[in-house]
Amino acid sequence: MNNNSLLGSTVRLVPLSADHAEALLPSASDPEVWRWMPRRRPESVTQMHALLSQMIADPARRCFAVQRNDDDAVIGSTSLYDLDLAESRAEIGATWFDRSCWGGPYNAESKLLLFGYAFDELRLDRLALRTDNLNERSQHAMTRLGLVYEGTLRSHMRRQDGTRRDSLYYSLLSDEWPTVRDRLRARVAAKTS
Repeated sequence: MNNNSLLGSTVRLVPLSADHAEALLPSASDPEVWRWMPRRRPESVTQMHALLSQMIADPARRCFAVQRNDDDAVIGSTSLYDLDLAESRAEIGATWFDRSCWGGPYNAESKLLLFGYAFDELRLDRLALRTDNLNERSQHAMTRLGLVYEGTLRSHMRRQDGTRRDSLYYSLLSDEWPTVRDRLRARVAAKTS
């Protein structure tokens, strides 16, 4: 696991710890924040601790808490998972933010930092992101960033309510990263000025 924080102008990504359970529970237990997550929504610090411990224990994950720079508040989480260094690829997921942070610079900057870590430090060739076919907000965000829609895995996984979800896959390749990096920088700058 990377033991270093990734520092941006508004947030820093710090290695996730089970000690973040109490700080992350308010956002993770919010039904609207957790709406599109495939895992059961945690409802107690104990459940949040168990979820974080499970994520951290996975050797194919690099998990981060998102911490706001101006007040050190933990406002969300994001991860690389299914990390395969031999194949030079990973997925990004387990990303959520406190609803009060939606629309601000925090998600864009966390993507800027995480993509930079993946492409510039780990030297990956490919990142993938997937979303529920009903999560139009996420789909628009990925398209706006310049990620490429690759296709749909039909009836890919079970939603929390038991219905089956189609998963839409998007990707970003290392040679596309400079253009996306510039877009993300511009978005962060526009949201912080």
